[in-house]
Amino acid sequence: MTGIERIAEAFASARANGRRAALMPYLMGGYPDLETSRRIGIEYAEAGADLIELGVPFSDPLADGPVIHAAGTAALRAGANVDAVLEVGRAIAEHVPVIVMCYCNPILARGLERFAGALTAAGVSGLIVPDLPLEESAATLAACDARGLALVPLVAPTTTDERLALIGQRARGFLYTVLLTGTTGERVSLDGGLERIVARAAASTEVPVAVGFGIGTPEHAAAAATAGAAGVIVGSRLVRAAGESEDPVAEIGTLVRAFSAALLG
Repeated sequence: MTGIERIAEAFASARANGRRAALMPYLMGGYPDLETSRRIGIEYAEAGADLIELGVPFSDPLADGPVIHAAGTAALRAGANVDAVLEVGRAIAEHVPVIVMCYCNPILARGLERFAGALTAAGVSGLIVPDLPLEESAATLAACDARGLALVPLVAPTTTDERLALIGQRARGFLYTVLLTGTTGERVSLDGGLERIVARAAASTEVPVAVGFGIGTPEHAAAAATAGAAGVIVGSRLVRAAGESEDPVAEIGTLVRAFSAALLG
């Protein structure tokens, strides 16, 4: 089974199991340390995650808010690197599909073909590159397509209709739809227009629409599912718990189960 097929199966399984949207928690690889991040990822799966987004720490993460930025900085200081994070991904991928989120520089430093090959060897299903513009994505898309990996693009509320159509046509796995302008992070409430944002994205593509940025409570996740999202991505809330709790694995398991329950029915 290719990574693209495995992602599609995960979305289908979520629906078959009564979930209104697939639960897709984010994990910063190497935070608070490599072994704990591996244990957290497996706990995600056991607590109800359908897919997991695995972040590769980077020194200048332009899409990340303060919580994830700080976690990435701490992971780098502790010695996390691409190879180590992919080993974390390998362990998690035995349980659920893993989509790696990595900025361009680490990919280019290693070489596109070598990087894509390393993802495949680790059992990773897809790749998100938040600073890769559409106009420069052809080679990365080709490298991923050749290996059955899903290159998942991002769109925002400010994406024009013309550009949205082009991105939606090239999306693999799912279309990552950013709900808010700005960086990642928890919000007290989500802005209005969720249904319009999701419907607009869905009209541009044949793959599922997953929403993220700002989803910090089970109620937010439920609202996104009600608005028609096929997947809900939760990041900063879980990363913050990993850094604040004396027992991060147990704390995160409780949180993920709450998000999972909110998406049932």
